[in-house]
Amino acid sequence: FLERSPEGYLEKPETILETKPAPYMAAFSSQGPNPVNPEILKPDITAPGVSVIAAFTRAMAPTELAFDERRVAFTSMSGTSMSCPHVSGLVGLLKALHPDWSPSAIKSAMMTTAIDVDNKGESILNASLAPAGPFAYGAGHVWPSRSMNPGLVYDLGPDHYLDFLCALKYNATVLSMFNGEPYKCPEKAPKIEDLNYPSITVVNLTASGAMVKRTVKNVGSPCKYKAMVRQPAGVHVTVSPDVMEFGKKGEEKTFEVKFETKNAKLAKNYAFGALIWSNGVQFVKSPIVVKTAA
Repeated sequence: FLERSPEGYLEKPETILETKPAPYMAAFSSQGPNPVNPEILKPDITAPGVSVIAAFTRAMAPTELAFDERRVAFTSMSGTSMSCPHVSGLVGLLKALHPDWSPSAIKSAMMTTAIDVDNKGESILNASLAPAGPFAYGAGHVWPSRSMNPGLVYDLGPDHYLDFLCALKYNATVLSMFNGEPYKCPEKAPKIEDLNYPSITVVNLTASGAMVKRTVKNVGSPCKYKAMVRQPAGVHVTVSPDVMEFGKKGEEKTFEVKFETKNAKLAKNYAFGALIWSNGVQFVKSPIVVKTAA
């Protein structure tokens, strides 16, 4: 049945709150592992990036189609380009709140306070509603309010990055290009895994085990932190020392993380866990990624 004068109508929009599960990963989101340096977990973190109302250029239509003559100031957009501004804006807020923090300290604060469970208290899911994992969301979904007071940070300076390049066997010429002046690599070759990153990744773990080092800086009040480990499947992880007491703000302490195989087959295609330092109030979480040798 066709109307001679068809009419259309719009219903009143309705906002639906507390949709579950949320958040979950979009199908278009980039995935790990890191193809260049698998010892460094990528991605680092995730943030809202689907159907985000954003400013839009009037130089083209919102559909980007030639026949679409509409021009709008704002439109709904999705993509990693929508996630990035959320994190970039938070970086600016954290720098304003903590002007003395380095870029690495800010990155650490966001990563170690990110959440890896949804609003049902379960693991964040992917677009197929299967568990996503660190290769999808890195350290987790950014939590701005928690990142303002992370308790501890994994800090990095220029020399740490140069030592990382030394571990990758970059020559003196390339190091000078990065540094602006000559840089001498340490006599003892650095390990890629020892880059003071807020995540820990060990690839090609053998029966002889592996050890990585990390240093944390206290950016809060004097207090004691205890280590908790969410063990990866087939691997046993221990932390030494497993208790650290900080007497003042800015104090740094170094610890070691030891990896031993229990059932190598369970981790041959990567296994995931986490290291959490807690003082009872703050939880400084680093994702752990392990792959046993073939």
